[in-house]
Amino acid sequence: MSADQEPERGNDNAAQAIEMLKAVVDGATYDAVAARFGVTRTAVERRIKAVAVRLSKTVGIEGLNTDGVAFVQRLRLHRESILVALAGFEPPAPFGPRQHRVVSSEEITQAALRIKARSARPWHDQSLFYMLFATGARPLEIARLEVRDYLGPDGSVRHASELRAEAAITGKPRPLFFTSTRLDDALAAYLCERIEQGLGLAESGDYRGLDPRSCLFLSPAGLGFAIKPYGEEGQRRYLCRPILEAYRKLFRHADLRDVTPLSARHTVAARLYERGADEEQVGLLLGINGRSAVRELFPKHRPAMSDLVRELV
Repeated sequence: MSADQEPERGNDNAAQAIEMLKAVVDGATYDAVAARFGVTRTAVERRIKAVAVRLSKTVGIEGLNTDGVAFVQRLRLHRESILVALAGFEPPAPFGPRQHRVVSSEEITQAALRIKARSARPWHDQSLFYMLFATGARPLEIARLEVRDYLGPDGSVRHASELRAEAAITGKPRPLFFTSTRLDDALAAYLCERIEQGLGLAESGDYRGLDPRSCLFLSPAGLGFAIKPYGEEGQRRYLCRPILEAYRKLFRHADLRDVTPLSARHTVAARLYERGADEEQVGLLLGINGRSAVRELFPKHRPAMSDLVRELV
């Protein structure tokens, strides 16, 4: 795509977001709209909230304030007001993907040093920090990791492992690679601490003496991160507030502004693209199904034309 085509694509995204909002207020589910437009459920939710917020702020919707746009029930309750507002709505800017910060290697190095200096559990916290950037796993998935996911029975690191179906947010297994020396060094020190403190031990000497089914990351009391279900009955939705708070604390220790676990996944995707990975490989590692969904959630960086043509000869 040329630079001249980018605004057109932005307009297409805006029009698509508006059509998604109309479909949802007409009663369609996020999943049905996602299937119709060939994107993920998360992308649908994000887009309709974005356009509804802009509607509320720039046009005004009778009976609907900005705080209410996040709730589908309220959107449907104010269906007529939303459709009237849309009739005269001109998007002020393209509804493209939100830009997420990509963290440089130098920043990660300095951040880990700050965490080590400021944390009460430096090896545990460094390992937790590195895990995000070394695997691209989501915080909830990291909270579900067990010793057996990282170690083999002989105590060696499972460099080519697998994120179990029950641990993956999608409910489907996918490759999980532990090939970071920094992560391995931090985890080796942390697991030694666990053994010294008697946390999650096994009777046998396998898995370095650790219980293979114990959580990889434990609190000083020997407990894993608490995970709670939410949503309607039958939905596979879970929330782990403790690990989200742990990461917020780590980013503060690291002096990393505007960085979130999602930033780490974007950083991983950017590194993979730099090394020649295609959308299928990025999606496989990050647990995103479909090339179009990967392009939507983790778009490739497009250098400016002026940078591409500089000093060609």
